[in-house]
Formats: sequence, structure tokens, C-alpha cells
Amino acid sequence: MMSGPAANCVSPSGFIRCLAAMEGLACRLLLCLGCALAAPELLNEEVKRTVDLSTHLAKVTAELSLANPAGGSGGASSFLLALDPGLESRLAYLGVQVKGEEEEENTLEVRETKVKGKSGKFFTVKLPSPLVPGAKIRLSIETVFTHVLQPYPTHITQAEKQFVVFEGNHYFYSPYPTKTQTTRVKLASRNVENYTKLGNPTRSEDMIEYGPFKDIPPYSQDILKVHYENNNPFLTITSMIRVIEVSHWGNIAVEETVDLKHTGAVLKGPFSRYDYQRQPDSGISSVKSFKTILPAAAQDVYYRDEIGNISTSHLLILDDSVEMEIRPRFPLFGGWKTHYIIGYNLPSYEYLYNLGDQYALKMRFIDHVFDEQVADSLTVKIILPEGAKNIHVDSPYEINRATDELHYTYLDTFGRPVIVAHKNNLVEQHIQDIVVHYTFNKILMLQEPLLVVGAFYILFFTVIFYVRLDFSITKDPAAEARMKVACITEQVLTLVNKRLGLYRHFDEAVNKYKQSRDISTLNSGKKTLETEHKALTNEVASLQSKLKTEGSDMCDKVSEIQKLDSQVKELVLKSSVEAERLVAGKLKKDTYIENEKLHSNKRQELVTKIDNILDAL
Repeated sequence: MMSGPAANCVSPSGFIRCLAAMEGLACRLLLCLGCALAAPELLNEEVKRTVDLSTHLAKVTAELSLANPAGGSGGASSFLLALDPGLESRLAYLGVQVKGEEEEENTLEVRETKVKGKSGKFFTVKLPSPLVPGAKIRLSIETVFTHVLQPYPTHITQAEKQFVVFEGNHYFYSPYPTKTQTTRVKLASRNVENYTKLGNPTRSEDMIEYGPFKDIPPYSQDILKVHYENNNPFLTITSMIRVIEVSHWGNIAVEETVDLKHTGAVLKGPFSRYDYQRQPDSGISSVKSFKTILPAAAQDVYYRDEIGNISTSHLLILDDSVEMEIRPRFPLFGGWKTHYIIGYNLPSYEYLYNLGDQYALKMRFIDHVFDEQVADSLTVKIILPEGAKNIHVDSPYEINRATDELHYTYLDTFGRPVIVAHKNNLVEQHIQDIVVHYTFNKILMLQEPLLVVGAFYILFFTVIFYVRLDFSITKDPAAEARMKVACITEQVLTLVNKRLGLYRHFDEAVNKYKQSRDISTLNSGKKTLETEHKALTNEVASLQSKLKTEGSDMCDKVSEIQKLDSQVKELVLKSSVEAERLVAGKLKKDTYIENEKLHSNKRQELVTKIDNILDAL
């Protein structure tokens, strides 16, 4: 039984895939073979090489005229590029561009390759069009190397200046012969201890010029060494974690955790703050502050470390960016380190694009931290909204994708997908955009609001259910009896107040009778009083019997209220009888007023006693 690739070729579709794979492999082999064959046929007619050592980076730029000599075997669609063996391990960036007559630049595709019988790093550069025999093309090759400037001496005091040594190649290292070449070395200062003297170089200020060299064979090497003063900040980002959290509610949160180290000459001896502030040239190679460039839309910027917020920073808002001056808590000397966190928010509409359920996030893989930056290690984490699927990343250069993770935050259920990518040895040329494509169902945006509504609903329902639960182990008869007595007493109070209100209504009927002398008005009021008073009194008596059954002493007080009420009723009826006699002319007005005053006083005393008993209840 067949297994592996052989088994996959049995089916028709598998056979077709195998043919396609073999064809692609054959094409790559032919390309590499073509490059190897074409290499000796090309010629570097003129090379102008510039080695910029004015910072802590080594930037080597070579402008060359690449020719395909007449009488060649054919056109060259690509050419081979080699790196100097002494510097290849420190390569951070390599870019090749075509230089036109009007200074128009066209970036070419560069891929790493191998050359049979040769060690080291080689790259295949694809030309925009085949270079036919007799034709030539002008190219610009830019390379950036990190950590190639070695401090010498390696340890200096606070008052000493920093000197570094660079070792390179006098010649343009190439698999092709070079007809003529010049090399210019740009330094950081005029103070040069020594340098190699190949070909009687000329020196002016901070520039050393070598050449021109004629007819240089392929893979030529000759050590170029310069020992000079360089007090530029040798800042290095030893580790950086950049977290980008995307929200479809209009915000993108960015946070960068940075570990910095001064990789220059190590400070020897003590540090004097007094000398550092008094003498301008004290600690000249140290780093007091540096500027970080943030996007123009950055807001809510913060800068802190483990201790807390660092208030020595300054923020300047410009038209096209936000400039932040970062000043560590202490100046950085050689070998010293610092750690800080910087974060800010961005509006998502400037970086997030969508068409239906298709989304594309376009942001920088690394942003500007300081001028001439070097990042030894970078980890980028892009946190997408919960529910994002079909994730695809387009990067302008090679990055190392790690396994995707899940991130949980407020109101998340199954986690937000996190893209994790790593890259080492980055410089400013790597400040480019990456694009993250993904799909997202917009219905999922209702998930968080619905979760909030549901949470409050459950909370309110739980509270309502809880307050209605009785967690007592045994019942308390005394408490239940008190509750019943209180309920009965409340009903007695209501009935007694209604009964006192009947008397007031009857007094109004008597007054109307005295004015209208209509006996029917008086009789109607008296009949209503008798009927309703009897009903209320019977209800009070019923409640009194219930209080007696419960064994409450309130029963006696209710009984007293009943007695007092009967006296009040008697006085009210007497007043109505005397009113009849007054209207009939059987009682003088003065006598009626005097008797009415006497009845009113007695009635008021009785009502006061009833009110006092009611208050006691």
C-alpha cells in the first residue's frame, strides 16, 4: 500500500497537482541555474559606494552601473547579489532600486538564494526587464547593518568620549568583476584615531575617500578598518511587545512595552549627578531623552513604567503626527537599561476598511520609537473582535507567525482571536504597513449589548425572588400574633376616623336645616348618620372580638373608644334636637347658643380622648 506523496499521485487530481509541483520545482531549479550561469557574464562597470558610520548603524549604499557585455549568451532577467562575509550576520535591511534619469526609483524583488560551492548569503534580484547583451542598468543597493560598530575602549568614565571601531571591506563584494569603484566613508566626527590606508585615501573633515580602484575581480576582500569618535546615542530596543486591539465600536487601542539598553561603551566608575548637570560635555555619549513619533490621530496617550506614570514626557501635536519627547527617570549610560510602556487610542475609521462582512486592517508592523532605531526582538499581537474568521495577513517583508491565541476581556464568551507575529533585527526601513484581512458577521455586534441587558434582567429577577423567600427555620407564633394585632388595630383606626367623619357631615346637615328650615334635610342627615354609624360600630365591635381572641390588651382600649363614641353621638343628637326647637320657636336663641357652646366643649373633650387612645394604639 502506498502512502505519502506517491499515494496522492494515484488519483487524476492528485496526478495533476504532482505535475504542477514538479513543474514549479523545475522552474526554480532553472532560475537558480540561470542565475549561476548568468553571474560571470555580467559586469559592474562603475560602483560608487558610500559607508555611512555617522550613527550607531552602518548604512552601506552602492550605486552601480550593471552591464551585460556585448556578445553574451543572452539576456539576464536577474542578477546575483552577495553580502560581505564579515557583515552578513548583522544584516537588518536590504533594498534594491532602479535609478532612472529623472531620479524615479523602482523597487526590485529580492529573494535569498544559494550558490553552489560558495558559503555566505546570496540574493537573487529580479530585473524589471531582461538585460540584453550590450545593455546596462543603473541600480542603487541599500544595506543596513546593526551592532557592527564596536566600542573601543569598551569601558569609559563619565568624562571620557566614546570611540568605536568599524571593520568592513574596501571593495564592493560581488560575484561579478568590477571595472571601477570608489568608496566613501562618512564618520560621526573629525576625531579619527586611525584608519586603513589602501590606495592613499583622501580625508576631509568627517569623510574618507578610497579609490578609484580598477578591475576588481569577483569576491574581492580587503579589510577596511576605522577607529573614530562617535558620541551618538547607541540606543537599542532589546525587546518590544506591540499590542493592537481592534474594536468595531470605533476605537483601536495600541500599547507598546519597550525594553531599552544603551549598547555603547559601558560606564566605568561612579556616576556624578553634579558633574553631569554642571559640565555640558559630561556623559556626552549618554541618552537624556529621545522623541517618539505617534500617528496624527493618536489620543489619550500615556507613558508609564512599573512605578507609575512618568510625568517628565512632553507631547507636541503637529499637522501630520504627534511628537512625544520621552525622558527616562535617569540618563542612560553604556550598559544601562530602562523599561517603559506607552499607549494611545486611534479612531478605527482611519485604519479599518470593510465591504460587507469583509474587513481589512492596515497598520504599521512597527512604528517610530526613536531616530535611527534598532529593535533586536519584536512581538506584535493583533487582537481582533470576537467572531472574526478567515484571517489572512499580508506583510511587506518576511515575518514569523506564531500560533494564534485567544484573548478574553469584558463581555467575551468564546474569546477574541489574537494574531502573534515575531521578527528580529528591525530598523527604520521596516516601518511599513501590514494588512490583516478577516470576515466578521455584523450581527455579532449585538452580542455585548444583549449580554448587558440579560445580566441586568437576571440580577433584578434574582433580587425580586430573594426578597420573597422565607429562610426562617421555625415559625414565631408571637411575631405572627403581633402582626395580626397590628393589622386589626390599623383597621380599627380607619373605622373610628370614618365614624368621626359622620358627625362632621351631620353637623353640616344641621346647619343647612337652620338656614333653610327644611325638616327633610335634617331627617335625611339623621337617617344617614344612624345607618352608617351602626354599620361602622358593628365592624369595630367585630374587630374588638378578634383582638380579644388574640389576647391583646388593645381590646380594652377599643372598648373605651366605643363608650366615648356613644357619648359623642348622644351630644350630636342633642344638638340636633335643640336646633329643631330653635327653628320651631320653642327655644330662645341666647339659650340655644349657650347650650350649643356647652355641648361643643364636652364633645371636643371626648374627641380629644379618642384621639389620644388612637395615638396609643
